[in-house]
Amino acid sequence: MSGPAAFLVGAGPRRPLTLRAGADGLRLDLSGLGGAWIEVALADDPAAREAGLSLSLVGADGRPGPPLPEETLGGGAFAWTGRLPGDVAELRVATLAGRAPATLRRIAVRRLARPRLALRALLREPGIALTALYWRALGKRVRARGFLDRALRHRRESGYERWTRTRARRGPELAAIRAEIAAWPGPPLVSVLMPVHDPAPRVLRAALASLKAQLYPHWELCAVDDASTDPRVRRILARAAAEDPRVRVLTRAENGHIARATNDALDAARGPWCVFMDHDDALPEDALYEVARAVRADPELVLIYSDEDKIDGRGRRFEPHFKPDFDRELLYGQNYINHLTAARTDALRAVGGLRPGFEGSQDHDLLLRLTDGLDPARVRHIPLVLYHWRAAGGSGTFSDRALARAEAARLRALEEVVAPWGGRAERGPHGFNRLVRPLPAPPPRVSVIIPTRDRAELLAVTLDGLLTKKTDYPDIEVVILDNDSREPETAALFSRYRDDPRVRVVAVPGPFNFSDLSNRGAAAATGAVLLFLNNDIEVLEPDWLTEMVRHAVRPEIGAVGAKLLYPDGTIQHGGVVLGIGGVAGHSHLGVPDAEPGYFCRMTLAHEVSAVTGACLATRAAVFAEIGGFDAKALKVAFNDIDLCLKIRTAGYRIVWTPFARLTHHESKSRGAEDTPEKKKRFEGEVLTMLDRWGPQLRADPYYNINLSRNSAHYRV
Repeated sequence: MSGPAAFLVGAGPRRPLTLRAGADGLRLDLSGLGGAWIEVALADDPAAREAGLSLSLVGADGRPGPPLPEETLGGGAFAWTGRLPGDVAELRVATLAGRAPATLRRIAVRRLARPRLALRALLREPGIALTALYWRALGKRVRARGFLDRALRHRRESGYERWTRTRARRGPELAAIRAEIAAWPGPPLVSVLMPVHDPAPRVLRAALASLKAQLYPHWELCAVDDASTDPRVRRILARAAAEDPRVRVLTRAENGHIARATNDALDAARGPWCVFMDHDDALPEDALYEVARAVRADPELVLIYSDEDKIDGRGRRFEPHFKPDFDRELLYGQNYINHLTAARTDALRAVGGLRPGFEGSQDHDLLLRLTDGLDPARVRHIPLVLYHWRAAGGSGTFSDRALARAEAARLRALEEVVAPWGGRAERGPHGFNRLVRPLPAPPPRVSVIIPTRDRAELLAVTLDGLLTKKTDYPDIEVVILDNDSREPETAALFSRYRDDPRVRVVAVPGPFNFSDLSNRGAAAATGAVLLFLNNDIEVLEPDWLTEMVRHAVRPEIGAVGAKLLYPDGTIQHGGVVLGIGGVAGHSHLGVPDAEPGYFCRMTLAHEVSAVTGACLATRAAVFAEIGGFDAKALKVAFNDIDLCLKIRTAGYRIVWTPFARLTHHESKSRGAEDTPEKKKRFEGEVLTMLDRWGPQLRADPYYNINLSRNSAHYRV
């Protein structure tokens, strides 16, 4: 493909900028712009964007600086706003691997005049912007720039209706897509499988119209009329077939339900790829184009899925589901993949298609079987809304009408997949599946590593929860790292456990260094599983540790996190999302424990990029393999995020489970970051994380690029 276009706007007539490919990425010439406030806007392939891009400024010495904190705008668009240093020479744009991005489409640099800057800052963060103006009026330019920069980096969240308007593809882009398709040699035929049984005629017409409006013309519709009783349905299908040779209609003599009707369509499919479509839903015009483009980009793919939303009778779009990349753990619990789903035809036929008897959960059953043992690299998530699921009258589903039967079918589907390796399927919260994994016999020893400094009243609660029947795990040792405790209450607590062979106290004097304390604890531990635990954790349920160990012993899992609650019953930790606040933040922070979360995420075990070190389980072998915590550069903050990213880099996955619930009296023993020394240390740790993991922090595969980075509450 040709390289991306680069141009300067907002400073007289639009003019092109010099863009060259280097050994470490694309280099955009910014000479002559030193000291200017600019906005860099980039348009990338949204499917490729999940791999992450890194922006950095290059000075006169030719060396790139740290990654810039760009804003992800969704749909492949992102931007950076800031003031260029006086000696800036170039902007470097690179992939995580340090190469030129092949999918970047456009780069625009806009010079921002002071009135525009002030207005934008006021709209984004009025209080901080007014502070910037105050210091500017006093002549404190450097201080004013700092506050202005903070205000510009804040981006307000918006409603979904507004979001859809700003993400709509316009005429020039649509023309470019058509030209791109026309230039493809041998474009793949996509077979759309549509079982049809008595839909409202108007919604069936709308479904067919959305298919005919596709930008990608190389499709066939395999529609199977599943013995509809409404003669209008047959007439609509017959008319569609007469008007378009790509529409093929088969008719069943008796109603066989979705599975049999879809299998008939699958038998008739002539394309190498199949797309599933319900008779009352709608596809946006770029849906099949994005599927075909993903297939062309990676011929080894087996399964492709996209984001989706709902549409009502007036065509209003609502309730978008912005999904993570492939998450096998989450799929065990719920069919989060759902729509749009595309799969290789031969793979579908190899597993026998849909199975009668699983009505209501037949799609989930198919996906469990299709992905069983499948390399995740052969599954592609497209972070675009490519399916509109109709939620209007006249389109009720089997799942709506027979929820209990659908739940039973979903549970049975999971049981069949996990039974060969000893898994057990149970009904979980809200009717979703819960997979209970086997525990080795005998269970491995768990070494609980607790750094502490006084606050005996907190530690006593933690130890009581671990060493009594409040925790039912049979083999526990506790390694306490005593960091200069001086209070008599602490000495009395240690004395109480002096004769307990399960408890050891290791004295580690000196400045507080969580990473060093934890590493020392790991070195002293004898267990095959290490559990790093804060001294302010309160046990709520006896089987919490058993649940964590079930995951921690799995050879493909590198770390496990728990659901931590504040004392008021709201969520303190629902997993960690990268990029929140610049580095990372806790998912669903402050949400009541009773709330299910984003598409019930807080009730389902699922994969995450990181978990908090306040309660983190890992195998001792994994901890040793990746070198433990960084005790030099990350003494207090972000050492757990760094550890988890090292674990993922080593090829392991990380799981968060809601079935291990504890209360976390957060930071009560160490205090807040409220002294100049602590603030300086924290700022240094932030810079370490940005320098070491900057691109990864902006591309969390488990948090959709269309969601806000202001907080991890899954908002647009």
